[in-house]
Amino acid sequence: MKLLVVLCAFAAVCAGNAILPVPKDNSHYVEGVSRYIWMPDGDGNLHLVDLEEPADENFLVTRNGNRNQYWLFTRQNRNSRQVLVNGDANSVRNSFYSGNRPTKVIAHGWNSNGNSDWILQMVAAFLDTADVNVIVLDWSSAASGLYTTSVRAVPDVGNHLATFLRFLFNTAGGNWNNVHLVGHSLGAHVMGNAGRAAPSRPVRVTGLDPAGPQWGGNSNALNRNSATYVESIHTDGGALGIMDPISHADFYPNGGRNPQPGCSNSVCSHGRAQPLFSSTVRNDHLNGRRCTNLDEARRNQCTGASVKMGNSNLGKRG
Repeated sequence: MKLLVVLCAFAAVCAGNAILPVPKDNSHYVEGVSRYIWMPDGDGNLHLVDLEEPADENFLVTRNGNRNQYWLFTRQNRNSRQVLVNGDANSVRNSFYSGNRPTKVIAHGWNSNGNSDWILQMVAAFLDTADVNVIVLDWSSAASGLYTTSVRAVPDVGNHLATFLRFLFNTAGGNWNNVHLVGHSLGAHVMGNAGRAAPSRPVRVTGLDPAGPQWGGNSNALNRNSATYVESIHTDGGALGIMDPISHADFYPNGGRNPQPGCSNSVCSHGRAQPLFSSTVRNDHLNGRRCTNLDEARRNQCTGASVKMGNSNLGKRG
């Protein structure tokens, strides 16, 4: 079942392969047509990405999911990460991880890392509201190459995350019914692959403005088979984020596209899903309306039943 939800609170088109007419502006971008797009790194710096640039096969040989890092935060070490190492039981046994707690996993996007401000804010939100394990997946090794190369790395990164979680649960306890995976941009698709590679589906995956370029119709994208309940929060649909409904519930705050309130560009709008979700973890206060179709969501004209956006409830269903 697909659920489209909208939250209420000079689209210039140029030739598909033309260089941007305005530096650091994505108003030219046409999904599936344009060759170039500006993308932010974890510090907000913009990079011009050529979506037709060949992936670097040599890079993928060594910069893959095997280089993932897993950083544990709990209420016992909320300000000092503990590094868990896949296959190293002592790294788990000597940590504050508890198999009796729910486990939240957070993944960043392209050209970013696990120290991003929004991740630290989300870790704090989870720990302030519940006694949980929070694991930050730092996959910056594979996320730091060409965008086209990082896209290719996503499935392997997700598969390694699933393998690590299986090791973690076998070593110190844990249950896939207590796992919530959260990823932004390319990280959303990482979580989609992790969920599908898991021996048992995690109970929930949340995609924060899942990446759009090269992901429309991509079989490796986040989809409804990635968890018992999959939701996406779209805030820059049709540009840096995907617009299509890909989850059990797809939320479109303010129409799901740029500009989001307070934003003047798609980079800002792309990052808006992060604080929106963290806010719902703390307050569970944002409600959407069911939509009958995507066009209704785009126009903020949904009038169906009320649905909670975000939050950290593992039993949440559409």
